[in-house]
Amino acid sequence: ALPISRTGTVRATFWLLDAPDSMEAQGRRNPDGSGIGFFGPDGSPVLDKQPEPAFSDQEFIREAKRAESATFVAHVRYATAGGRTVRNTHPFAIRGRIMAHNGGFGELPRLDRQLGSYLSLVGGDTDSERFFALITQQADAQGGDLGAGITAAAQWIAARLPVSSLNTVIATPDELWALRY
Repeated sequence: ALPISRTGTVRATFWLLDAPDSMEAQGRRNPDGSGIGFFGPDGSPVLDKQPEPAFSDQEFIREAKRAESATFVAHVRYATAGGRTVRNTHPFAIRGRIMAHNGGFGELPRLDRQLGSYLSLVGGDTDSERFFALITQQADAQGGDLGAGITAAAQWIAARLPVSSLNTVIATPDELWALRY
């Protein structure tokens, strides 16, 4: 995982709505939810997500036109784990960070045992949010080093669980981290 520093603020309307393969267009292939995460002026996460396709979610379209931030995390969901509910819709926020994940892995009860008290950070039923909780646990174990936490969490899952992929984006008010596995 590599950090990407941010500067300035922008609107994301083009990428979310107007680009040839915008998030709105991708919502036709991934119809189980859409969401936008960004950081407000005070640096706190702002999430706007619904278990509706991006192309028919008026709130997604409205937020895509008005939101301004240095960093956006947008996601359209094709559900593989967890029902089509708001709490299972990406992105997720934990401890001031925003995360979205694409991919999947199995044996969630095994991961739940590993998470211990960190399971309380998970509000939904997805493998994705559990992956985020594991990243948080591992970052805490590494003295708060998010990059080391992402690496350790991916290594833990890869060594112990059946994995299709662990593609993820995690943003803080100052950094953007991406992992493709």
